[in-house]
Amino acid sequence: MKEIVVISGKGGTGKTSITAAFAMLAGKNAVIADCDVDAADMHLLLQPDFAKSEDFYSGFKAEIDQELCMKCGKCKQACRFDAVKKIDDSYNILNLDCEGCGYCAEICPVKAIQMVEQNVGKWYISKIKNNAQMVHARLGIGADNSGKLVAKVKKEAKNIAQEASKDFILVDGSPGIGCPVVSSLSGADYVIIVTEPTLPGFHDMKRVYELVQNFHLTAGCIINKYDINKEISEKIKSFCKKNSIDIISYFPYDETFTQAMTQGKTIVEFDDGNLKKILENSWKKIISLTDQH
Repeated sequence: MKEIVVISGKGGTGKTSITAAFAMLAGKNAVIADCDVDAADMHLLLQPDFAKSEDFYSGFKAEIDQELCMKCGKCKQACRFDAVKKIDDSYNILNLDCEGCGYCAEICPVKAIQMVEQNVGKWYISKIKNNAQMVHARLGIGADNSGKLVAKVKKEAKNIAQEASKDFILVDGSPGIGCPVVSSLSGADYVIIVTEPTLPGFHDMKRVYELVQNFHLTAGCIINKYDINKEISEKIKSFCKKNSIDIISYFPYDETFTQAMTQGKTIVEFDDGNLKKILENSWKKIISLTDQH
């Protein structure tokens, strides 16, 4: 079983559209994991049935029992994050400002403050429209611990893949280089970096590749919309060659991608032309490269 993770240095490169197309091409041989939990949108293209859902608890926040509180104000004085506010004659903790350090609960003389585990989102196991299984999640508004939720999604996807003897786990990672991306990369066999030939796109691709190097992972690159700036596309190709990054494919700018998205379809369902052929060849090349590595 191979774990393939698709990431990008920045948003808007076409990462999720391309990953969703690969999910359709992989069929029942793959379990799909949408690890872009902060802004999950793969479900818009793959139409999961949300058959199983569970709350995800992670992290703690302080809560004051107003009946026990003696209104001494020590919690307000101690809080370094200014999360305790006096409203009328009561002390209250602002949930979004609380960092969950627990110091206020420690110094409260009457133990009126409790640290309560937080429900920060939901995770799901679904069947998608080609009957493959998909594990995905949604992080709550303003919630922390996206990396831990990504780890949960990946763990469940791996369990399903092992039990069903699937060939692949296909992971759609978050853009950028933050905690959820680090969590997405953990345990990967092969990484695909989707980029675009713009100055921010090339800059952020180099940053995300540094992260991939820290994990000692083998990577390939897909250049989307390569023809909008062929000069930068050539620089990306040179960078890939210099750093032994596999060039998987490059896609021309084509509004068919947008037309497919507006109908809730992947490009391989919507288009029978050049884009579909490039995606099919890309997926075959990825399979071959993962076998080599």
